[in-house]
Amino acid sequence: MNRDRKTIAIDMDGVIADTEAQFMDWYEKEHGIRVPREERLGVPEPDGFPDKTAIRRYVYTPGFFRTIPVMPGAIEAVKTLMEDYEVFIVSAATEFPQCLSEKLEWLNEYFPFISWTNIVLCGDKSIIDTDYLIDDHCKNLDFCKGKPIMFNGSHNVNQLHHTRVMNWDEVLDLFEKERLSAV
Repeated sequence: MNRDRKTIAIDMDGVIADTEAQFMDWYEKEHGIRVPREERLGVPEPDGFPDKTAIRRYVYTPGFFRTIPVMPGAIEAVKTLMEDYEVFIVSAATEFPQCLSEKLEWLNEYFPFISWTNIVLCGDKSIIDTDYLIDDHCKNLDFCKGKPIMFNGSHNVNQLHHTRVMNWDEVLDLFEKERLSAV
């Protein structure tokens, strides 16, 4: 780890991996209906669909994590951030046993430029001690030792006590402002 550079921890699900799109696609495939994002605003992920057991079932289904689409702009943005920061991918992955190998395979496919030494798969993100944490859940951001950054998702729109970014362009804009203010 390069101690001369500031550190960023980036969550996977809902930040670089578009789990919301995956949930919507899988639900539509199973039930034949697409639940619009607008109907799920401010609602926890499992409660945002008529079948309240669907999301929990999907995350335990082999292949779910391996086939999640990449969040638009994430690959290019992470590469850009790595030019000035030490970037870590952090995921509370141990809750779902099959997802450990699936997440590693997914990262190796879409983010092969991230070293295995910069991938942290854990059960509790409170162990993370970086200068910044980009995540989509307050349960992870509220304890953040550095600066918490909320990545927008339909489930978190009513949580307003963290700096919010709507997409990866806004992440890059935020870090450019941080860099300029440090000069």
